[in-house]
Amino acid sequence: MSKPHHKQLLKGLEEEVYTGTLDGEIVGLSNQIADEMDGYATEPDARNVEHTTDPTRDYDLLLQQLMHKRRLLRQWLTQHGDYTLVPGATISLGDADTFHISRPENPYYQYIRKTYGTNVVTASTHINVGIPDTEMLIRATRVIRCEAALWLALSATSPFLGGRATGFHSTRWRIFPHTPSDVPLFLSHAHYVGYVQAQLMTGVMRNIRHLWSSVRPNGTEAPEHVQRLELRICDRVACPDELMALTALLEARIWQVIEDDELDPMRRSTLSPCTRAEQLRRIADENEQAVTVNSLDAELRHWRDGKPIKAREWVEQLLEEVRPTAKAHGFCCGLDPLERLLTTGSVAQRWLADHAAGQSVQQIIHDAAEHAAEVDAVQKDTVC
Repeated sequence: MSKPHHKQLLKGLEEEVYTGTLDGEIVGLSNQIADEMDGYATEPDARNVEHTTDPTRDYDLLLQQLMHKRRLLRQWLTQHGDYTLVPGATISLGDADTFHISRPENPYYQYIRKTYGTNVVTASTHINVGIPDTEMLIRATRVIRCEAALWLALSATSPFLGGRATGFHSTRWRIFPHTPSDVPLFLSHAHYVGYVQAQLMTGVMRNIRHLWSSVRPNGTEAPEHVQRLELRICDRVACPDELMALTALLEARIWQVIEDDELDPMRRSTLSPCTRAEQLRRIADENEQAVTVNSLDAELRHWRDGKPIKAREWVEQLLEEVRPTAKAHGFCCGLDPLERLLTTGSVAQRWLADHAAGQSVQQIIHDAAEHAAEVDAVQKDTVC
């Protein structure tokens, strides 16, 4: 990846991943992993574990950190049994109805189990990008909220649940309990702070991190002080190259926001000014739900004018639009894997095609787990 890195934004990844066997059985090991290894954390259910990368501007370093964490985790798993990382973003095989609480003594985990059950037992990849100016961060959040469905269309990898095809490409985002249920388009930092404080006061949100939407402002002292945009909508992305490309797409779009004060759905949309914010929120939410069904083949509505557009076509347009920006900031080549994704389809589309051709869910997950292990073992240290 070309230099200098001061032309690139700070970014980091949070990865939630299932642990289990090569045959796709998901096994709860996060307690032991978190207790024995630094840098790994439990989730409310013991069957997935979380790890993160440190913030960096350098895509090569970001990739190296990600692969280091994955390889250490794989090494621990093989030392403790015939275990691996299980691909997908939902419990593709086995018991999808019982909650395996990782820390029974943790009151927040108890609350999650009681309130949401196994609908939260999913695996995802969150992409964080630093934006030091607060109001610019809120504006970027508006843009990405209106386009977040595109990242889900590209990353959808959860068509199965409990051994069967569900009829969705992203079962994870379909069943995940978005909380609060109708998060508005934040019009300013003050609007965001007031909204979060109101939700905490009513108990809809139990803590600052209980804002489970497709994208949110975030920071160590949120909501008053936020420094980064967190994209939360992606299903867990196993392919390192594709994950770097999704990150590059997000950074390029944010750079466009930084460099164009007028890039804002609240300014550039032709929807009625009187109801624009609510219409944009509704369109964004409906687009996300449409993508859960058909990923790249979903029919969406564009925030600019509300007109129909296929997800694949919108991604193609966005890629063409951001390439010059990505080139100017030294990471254009990082976008290349998305061209392949547009041709081959999302992981969910490929898995469902195999399923329609006669492969069992178990065989699909087994082959995917085997392939992911091979990729993680040989992944190169550079993005381009």
